[in-house]
Amino acid sequence: MSDLTRLLNPKSIAVIGGGEWCSSIISAADQIGFKGIIIPIHPTKKEIAGLPALKSLDAFPGRIDAAFIGVNRHATLDIVAQLRRLGAGGATCFASGFSEAAAEDASSTDLQKQLIEAAGDMPILGPNCYGFLNAFDGCGIWPDQHGCRKVDRGAAILTQSSNIAINLTMQNRGLPIGYVVACGNQAQTTQAEIGMQLLDDPRVTVIGLHIEGFGDLRGWEAFACKAYERDIPLIALKSGKSDQAQAAAISHTASLAGGDAGAQAFLDRLGIHRACSLPVFLEALKFSHLFGRIKSNRIASISCSGGEAALAADAAHGTQLEFPALTRTQRKDLGKALGPMVALANPLDYHTYIWRNTEAMTAAWSAMADRDIALTLLISDYPRTDICDASDWDCVTSAAIGAAKQTGRPYAVVASLAESMPENVSRKLMESGVAAGNGLDHCIKALDILTKPMALGADEILLPGKSRQVSIVDEYSAKKDLAELGLIIPKSIKLSNRNLASELAQTVGFPVALKTLGLAHKTGSNGLALSLNSIEEVARIAPTLTSGDILIEHMIPGGIVELLIGITRDPAHGFVLTLAAGGTMTEILADNTSLLVPARSDDIERALNKLKIAPLFHGFRGKPPVNFKAILAAIHAIQAYVLANAAYVEEVEINPLICTAQTAIAVDALIRKTP
Repeated sequence: MSDLTRLLNPKSIAVIGGGEWCSSIISAADQIGFKGIIIPIHPTKKEIAGLPALKSLDAFPGRIDAAFIGVNRHATLDIVAQLRRLGAGGATCFASGFSEAAAEDASSTDLQKQLIEAAGDMPILGPNCYGFLNAFDGCGIWPDQHGCRKVDRGAAILTQSSNIAINLTMQNRGLPIGYVVACGNQAQTTQAEIGMQLLDDPRVTVIGLHIEGFGDLRGWEAFACKAYERDIPLIALKSGKSDQAQAAAISHTASLAGGDAGAQAFLDRLGIHRACSLPVFLEALKFSHLFGRIKSNRIASISCSGGEAALAADAAHGTQLEFPALTRTQRKDLGKALGPMVALANPLDYHTYIWRNTEAMTAAWSAMADRDIALTLLISDYPRTDICDASDWDCVTSAAIGAAKQTGRPYAVVASLAESMPENVSRKLMESGVAAGNGLDHCIKALDILTKPMALGADEILLPGKSRQVSIVDEYSAKKDLAELGLIIPKSIKLSNRNLASELAQTVGFPVALKTLGLAHKTGSNGLALSLNSIEEVARIAPTLTSGDILIEHMIPGGIVELLIGITRDPAHGFVLTLAAGGTMTEILADNTSLLVPARSDDIERALNKLKIAPLFHGFRGKPPVNFKAILAAIHAIQAYVLANAAYVEEVEINPLICTAQTAIAVDALIRKTP
């Protein structure tokens, strides 16, 4: 990994290109308090934006810590090579038309390779990116307006979108932002590599990541591991879909594991919290900046309105957040502060009896924050300053800060409407150690993702490898291959001569199923007959099924639950293990969860217990529980097959795995792999 120290904290900046870029960069740097030198480079102009211009980089006085390259993509290659020769600390490549334009211009990918070669070990950001802002040290390369101001501690935000980076700098929610880095194409320097370096800065409290694609999976694993060791939370806003080929959706697994499942499984594996929107992303960054990792899902809420108390409870409905009942100590202290007229509960409506009495409000809010409470929400919407007297709400701010100081517990003043939290109040609260929340719904969603237990995966994921040409292995052969690694399968016989079916069915044992081999979906292709209980039934049904070799298979009695266990190769994220309610209704039920291979038993068990059908595992309405160890053994057998055949296999699916009180048996199997 290249050292980004000089690039991200430059004392001297060269700006190569048109005057408009130089003017914007000077303005952006001045706004953030840059004290170094900026020198424009232009072959014909003597002055740009009021600064003397040099004709070439060779004339630059002293060393170049960082450069902004604002010329076309072809000229960018020569300039990068020249900067490297001069020993520059790094560069931002603004030009587009590299790998992101591959669909329109076949030469663009080759240009990106040439760019990497020209840079060598000199770090570059981009191409197709704006650059960075460093609000800790008061410097940056940014060819546009921005909203950053100098801060002492705060969040670092890395994004692949320069426009989203601009928008995030303009937030007025009180979040101190120390770094904003636009990563662009990540031709050479990746988000994970930048994050690795920023983790060494003790001023960074949390890292936010807007991710379009991961790229180097091993780099992300190393980054997440380092963040976990440094106890720095990572918050992601992941957009887009994986590159998994949807044409491969001939199985239930491919349908379920397509799109975003691999990305979510990878984020889970890395212990990275995922936000669903930019507002939730920002609120999660604020909570993490102030409080680090939220310790539990137990929260409290206090407001002067029964309606707001109900909104808080409703907002948390369907999340894992809990409003625990008040303890005896809380009731005693709250009663002392509020008097007998207030019905004590959590969420609490404290009415307005103590409004403007800052001392009493502080006492009540202090009483609400029990040691077992991870965060206490103080719901209050501030009035508009353009038409109202906002000083009447100073008591809220003062009481919140006072309660936090008195108890040492985490507090957040949350406006039910995002626009009802003024920026000056947000800043005052945040600087005093109290979180300022913009929008009750967004804050609840942020807390929900932050309180989910996130354990860093212990093992490296199985990398997806190269693309491959695959074909379907027939069910009989697939089962035999999986059985060699421990998967339990029913007794069966494969035959070509259907005249022998009735005789051989007796050997297998009734009841039996007849299956035409080689069909991806037997039910819809007249390739399946179930629960045949006699020689006569087999003799009558066998000739009517779709032509081809058939499988006679003993049917499994005593099934308690049917599961789908599938693994697909996701080119973007590894091998995705899908666990789902099985059977022919799998897609309709849509009861599934995903992990990455290899997955450990405890992770698999937790995932299975997240399914809606999980109560069936443990005994439901008088039925016995399943043999959970047998289910885990079956899943590990399927994983073992994929691990042993990683260079060839594209997909493995068992649907259904029939789970009984004694065992777990795979009654249907599909494998797609290179012959």
